[in-house]
Amino acid sequence: MNIGIYIYDYAEPIDFSGPYEVFATANKHAAAYGTHFVPYLISETGAPISARHGYQVVPHRSFDNHPDLDVLIVVGGVHKHEMVNARAIEWIQEQAKQVKIVASVSTGAFLLAQAKLLQDRRVTTHWQDADELSAQFPALSVVKNVRWVEDGEVVTSGGMSAGIDMSLQLVSRLAKPSLAKKTAHLIDFKWRDEHVVAY
Repeated sequence: MNIGIYIYDYAEPIDFSGPYEVFATANKHAAAYGTHFVPYLISETGAPISARHGYQVVPHRSFDNHPDLDVLIVVGGVHKHEMVNARAIEWIQEQAKQVKIVASVSTGAFLLAQAKLLQDRRVTTHWQDADELSAQFPALSVVKNVRWVEDGEVVTSGGMSAGIDMSLQLVSRLAKPSLAKKTAHLIDFKWRDEHVVAY
């Protein structure tokens, strides 16, 4: 399965590094579960991006040359410039029509909402941004104080390290819970199963 992680200038490093590590580690044992995970960092042009705190990243692919995706993860960070990036929003919308699961970490939920993918759904985001998400997109049902929310094929997580919890859940859902538990053990992460299922 191809896991596309959308990154952009001023994205939060842990928002994409955490999920990337989960899927890359899960892939070490995925064959035994009859699957295969290949995570890709994808930016609009494929050129290096400057994430928050000066973290320089070279993406694997661009909008124009990535493989067909099975999962799309949209990360958070300083996202306001992406909210008015018509090409990025259209790309997210196009990918949502093809993938099995669309997910967000932290304020990546704002981009999914801007792409009109969260209408009438239960969602979450970073605790500092929950009220703003509700104000900007009143049709959403924003759930506070949870690590992630599953609403059908859309999964949203709280801030930063919650993206690791959510990614482990995605591994569990796409493969088996035992692979997710093994992955959490390998990355020495205490998986906090604090979530809401809305379907």
